[in-house]
Amino acid sequence: MMLAGVDEAGRGPLAGPVMAAAVILNPLQPIMGLADSKTLSADKREMLAGLIKRHALSWAIASASVEEIDTLNILQATLLAMQRAVGGLHLQPDEVWVDGNRLPKLTMPAQAIVKGDSKIPAISAASILAKVERDQLMDVYHSSYPDFAFHQHKGYGTARHLAEISQFGFLDIHRKSFNPLKTWLLRQKMAGRQID
Repeated sequence: MMLAGVDEAGRGPLAGPVMAAAVILNPLQPIMGLADSKTLSADKREMLAGLIKRHALSWAIASASVEEIDTLNILQATLLAMQRAVGGLHLQPDEVWVDGNRLPKLTMPAQAIVKGDSKIPAISAASILAKVERDQLMDVYHSSYPDFAFHQHKGYGTARHLAEISQFGFLDIHRKSFNPLKTWLLRQKMAGRQID
């Protein structure tokens, strides 16, 4: 049976897209050290991502944009990114196993597996590809917006990131539907109405 593992990265941050990856591992070329990407160092993730891309039978990475997150909500945007990742595989899997408890709309049998990224190698591989891809994008964002330490906080709502937003304002890549941004924007709107 050709099994695809699927996972996402970037559901929680205040900025940037949500990424998803789908991976069909090659049973004849096992990759040692696969684990939930959150438990691995950045160097280990990058090393494993290279091995996955070289040895997997098929892999794909996809995303849902900030605009899609703000329009659909983060859950639906995540499922959309997962659906796109599976659709990007050049081999059609017999079954898809997805980390978590919700499934994207797919044309083949699928099951959701809670904590699958720590149990199922193909899901671990997907979690690694999605995380490495998103972290690389955050490094690009830092180059584009040097006032924001995206290379460090990765867009998460850390004290530093919130201080940066307070000082420098919102960027196009910020998710306007996420708190505290949503509340801040609402307050700005109300203050603007009062000034008028």
